[in-house]
Amino acid sequence: MRWGGGGRSGGGGARRWLMLGAALLLLVAQGVRSCGPGRGGAGRRSRLRKLTPLVFKQHIPNVSENTIAASGLAEGRVERHSSRFHNLVPNYNPDIIFKDEEGTGADRFMTQKCLERLNTLAISVMNQWPGVRLRVTEGWDEEGQHAEESLHYEGRAVDLTTSDRDRSKYGMLARMAVEAGFDWVYYESRSHIHCSVRSDSSQVGKTGGCFTGDSLVTTSDGRQLKLEEVRLGDEIMAVDPDTGRTVFSEVILFLDRDPQETRPFLRIATKTGAVIKMTPSHLLLRVNSQKPALSFEAVFADSVKPGDSVLLANTSGGDPIIDQVLTIDTFTTAGVYAPLTRTGTIVVNGVSASCYALINSQFVAHLSFAPLRIYLNLKESLTRFWTFASHPLTTNTWDHHNYLRKRRSYSIQSGIHWYPEFLYKISHVLIPSFMMRDS
Repeated sequence: MRWGGGGRSGGGGARRWLMLGAALLLLVAQGVRSCGPGRGGAGRRSRLRKLTPLVFKQHIPNVSENTIAASGLAEGRVERHSSRFHNLVPNYNPDIIFKDEEGTGADRFMTQKCLERLNTLAISVMNQWPGVRLRVTEGWDEEGQHAEESLHYEGRAVDLTTSDRDRSKYGMLARMAVEAGFDWVYYESRSHIHCSVRSDSSQVGKTGGCFTGDSLVTTSDGRQLKLEEVRLGDEIMAVDPDTGRTVFSEVILFLDRDPQETRPFLRIATKTGAVIKMTPSHLLLRVNSQKPALSFEAVFADSVKPGDSVLLANTSGGDPIIDQVLTIDTFTTAGVYAPLTRTGTIVVNGVSASCYALINSQFVAHLSFAPLRIYLNLKESLTRFWTFASHPLTTNTWDHHNYLRKRRSYSIQSGIHWYPEFLYKISHVLIPSFMMRDS
């Protein structure tokens, strides 16, 4: 999902109205989040944010560097004689001091994204401390001085100080690096901070969240289907987003559906043997153990850890079953499938999950698809009216299941559906950055 994609697009006029409705709803959702006192309150003049220095050993985001939520997986060392070396660019910014203790100029080589973030930070340093410049103590490494998975080997990581080597500045320097757009910043030692970026070819923003094609869902008539077999109009098991109890909900479109696309997945296994396979930026329903009553929240899959509790579907219709995550591992496979149900939830391999990804809010994500659900409801109502109007003497009842069967025969477009593609483009403007996964 970008939030995802795949399915039939409507006519141009209908599409324009859906886009307008989605934009308005995202504005409303943003307004809900910003009402009342504090930042974003109505009638308040915008102010410059006061930056808070990082503390020693703090890193942002609060996940491991080589996760998709941060700078992503290592892609392998870049050697001078390899073709990938030509993707690195030298940084000759006179406002940056390069230590270059090897004497080879290696510290100046980096990816284009790293260069841009570094140059942005250099400006911030000079503005914050006049007369002080940014200093790079370690950049691209070709001599094997770091851990096996280090991003220094790919020109995606730098170790930084200020030119005056004033250690009291390093906490603020780390915060400024976050503001400059580095994907992972770590106040690693008393003598420097560590920053890194995602690969220039990172597909995080393009891949979003999906399940594997062999993942199983249950239909309203008791059949089990692989996601690659699911079609529009199928009513599959989902969960009530308020209670966690199982319901059956219609598949209204595929946010993303591409049998050929290869992406990294997480395999999350529980103590009872349930296994769900999903992309790291997909939302999974995790039990909130801080509250006495049953409470759950939608979180990115790669923020779930062994020992966390998730919801399993109770097929008898009672309260959901709480199970504990036992292991998590990664793998890569072809085939991505992201069906969207009317409830915005889905039960895959018996585990309850969201249909959405990339935005850390089930409420905002589901609300933004309201125009599409309204459009489909209106379309069904008009079809029903036309059926009765054109056959007044032979039509006594509306056959909803027959309507769904007809929808099941619709062709499904491969790739990302235009509606979530549109939402993804406007979300960066209307939704706070801390709620978003970016590319």
